[in-house]
Amino acid sequence: MNWLDLIAYFFGGAFLTNAIPHVVAGMMGEPFQSPFAKPPGEGLSSSTVNILWGFFNLFVGYLLVCRVGEFGLRTTSHVAALGIGGLMLGVLLARRFGRFHGGNEPERS
Repeated sequence: MNWLDLIAYFFGGAFLTNAIPHVVAGMMGEPFQSPFAKPPGEGLSSSTVNILWGFFNLFVGYLLVCRVGEFGLRTTSHVAALGIGGLMLGVLLARRFGRFHGGNEPERS
């Protein structure tokens, strides 16, 4: 087992997870935050920009998962690295963007 492959799968999971909201928002014709907005990550980008950014993320995720090493769906360490990368980025982005869309839980006193 090559640990560099696992790192690639971890980041592949993160890129694949990041593609989801951009592609979905773009397909719905909705603006969404992207690194190209002003201010970056906070302003809204057009649906076209989000489709392009989402598909770029899909392509990078594909390269990291399918073109590095021999990713196996039956290899627990491979799937775990992919899943942990996706989960960690998903939680991070949920917390980050929840403040813009009302998705963060209110703090209890």
